[in-house]
Amino acid sequence: MEKKNLDLAIQLRHELHVHPELSYQEVWTKQHLIDFLKSHTSNLDIVDKGKYFYAIYRVGDDRPNIAFRADFDALPIPETIELPWGSQFPGIAHKCGHDGHSATLAGFALEVDQKGADNNIFFLFQHAEETGQGAYEAQEFIDDEKIDEIFGYHNMSGLQEGVVGVIDGTAHCASRGMSIKMIGSPSHASEPENGINPAYTISKVIDSIPQFTSAENNEGLVLCTIIQIDVGSENYGISAHEGTLRMTIRAEKEEELNQLQQNIEGLANKLCEEQGIKVSFTYHDEFPETVNHKESSDKIRGICKEKNLPLFELSKAYRPSEDYGYYLKKTKGAYCFIGNGEQYPALHTYEYDFRDENIEIGVELFKGLAGVK
Repeated sequence: MEKKNLDLAIQLRHELHVHPELSYQEVWTKQHLIDFLKSHTSNLDIVDKGKYFYAIYRVGDDRPNIAFRADFDALPIPETIELPWGSQFPGIAHKCGHDGHSATLAGFALEVDQKGADNNIFFLFQHAEETGQGAYEAQEFIDDEKIDEIFGYHNMSGLQEGVVGVIDGTAHCASRGMSIKMIGSPSHASEPENGINPAYTISKVIDSIPQFTSAENNEGLVLCTIIQIDVGSENYGISAHEGTLRMTIRAEKEEELNQLQQNIEGLANKLCEEQGIKVSFTYHDEFPETVNHKESSDKIRGICKEKNLPLFELSKAYRPSEDYGYYLKKTKGAYCFIGNGEQYPALHTYEYDFRDENIEIGVELFKGLAGVK
């Protein structure tokens, strides 16, 4: 990678870090990235889609359309470490490294603009990854531009520093937030038998979870995490009569995630019908499974070998979800990882900051996949 381009990409990363924005609020971030590309490239067409945008380097209609994606939203986590480029917005910081992903893609765009490529290259800058909705909304891009293949990467703590991690099949688990609301009937606290208290029904649903998620009953990883139990109020004269159980359900395979949801819904419906409780279900932050296509994963392996980039074969999917899976349902592609270090602070923690050294690794990997001249 040209040093001037690397320096510009690192500077861009720091500017993005100073000005983090949450999902669906990334107005300045999107415009700053567009302005960066307009200022430093001359052969790219920029397509602004409102919440997200992409840039195009076009060779000809007879060449494959290869896309590369980066996300650009931040997290509601305060900056507590001292950084020259620390967040200037209280309670918000780039604690997942999306600033680095976007800086990598922008640096890669500079290299393609200046050196050319053998294929039509699309640089997709996506909003709202943290909610699972960004890629769901941006997946129209795959059909609109007839994308033949798409690649992306995530920085990853716990993986050896500078190593490219790759896997065939599922790279990230599917997940969704599940909320169960139960409404019984109130009574005086001295006469609980005259009311219907959903607390006991909620506890029975919770007790069933280990059975539904056990390895004996599932082929892959299946998890259910209790997020919140909200039953009753602080009025000590009234028996609890409303309650909500909030969970994140997660699985390596979407079919097993759907089965877990059906099992929990079925039990809750049965118990509530028996007790005369009204029950309803709502779902939030839905992420698909991210399933790599082997042909695309093999291309990553080949470029790593060609460029002497250290490669690590992952043995299992990562538990955290990633909305990139929506793209892989529509076209072939793969999602890989670049290691921060085995002891590096974990993503979504106070101590974390994106590792700038990963930018050049990501750019060189992308250049090889794009056929940069």
